[in-house]
Amino acid sequence: MAPRCALESFVYENKLMPAPRKTTDILEFALQLGHQFKQPALLQEALTHPSLAGKQRKKGPTAYERLEFLGDRVLGLIIAEWLYKKYPDSSEGDLAKRHAALVNREALRAIAVEINLGRYLYLARGEDASADRKNLATLPDAMEAVLGALYLDGGLQAACDFIHRFWQKDIAIEEAPADPKTLLQEWAQGQGLPLPAYKVIEHSGPAHAPKFIVEVLVKDFPPAVAEGNSKRAAQKAAAELWLKNLPPKSH
Repeated sequence: MAPRCALESFVYENKLMPAPRKTTDILEFALQLGHQFKQPALLQEALTHPSLAGKQRKKGPTAYERLEFLGDRVLGLIIAEWLYKKYPDSSEGDLAKRHAALVNREALRAIAVEINLGRYLYLARGEDASADRKNLATLPDAMEAVLGALYLDGGLQAACDFIHRFWQKDIAIEEAPADPKTLLQEWAQGQGLPLPAYKVIEHSGPAHAPKFIVEVLVKDFPPAVAEGNSKRAAQKAAAELWLKNLPPKSH
């Protein structure tokens, strides 16, 4: 049984929301989430990609951006409380590093893949051909939207139950992982060098599936170039590559 969240919970109700278009899909996915939705339309909204809503803004479904905004905050709060209780002797800095590792896009993407979220996304027809159901940029956003839907339909405890279930294996890590950008910044400061500079040298692809190529520069050292599905992911990859190519004696 998942631990009870200490924070006060409430249940959101919006009777004006439209009925879901594919009830069987909604119910099937809800079973995977472990929550029986009183308002299935909330989950429908969480699974509606902007590519579909954008084509039907006047009378069609609402895309998941607003729920994504809410789910991001819900996840951050629940993980913060969980870490605070689980690691009573950890410093604020250590808790912050652990928190960042548990709520970032990579963590969200891993959970989305685990629950096969991409299979249930509502997409415009043209998007299916571009493999957007498996797109790395889409899944973390939709995962946050699902958390927002859980919160609005079942209160904080519903979101808490899901998060405690699927983040359990990751929260037990012995040490807070270090972000490559942070490591590179700390290394540069330790050498008395200016902070690393990141430059986007190419941005391509559609809005729902972008590709960024980023170069990281450290004074007096060769640059490193890497790509990612977001500017942040590309910067992280570039920093990781730069550190990997750094001679051992320079560490």
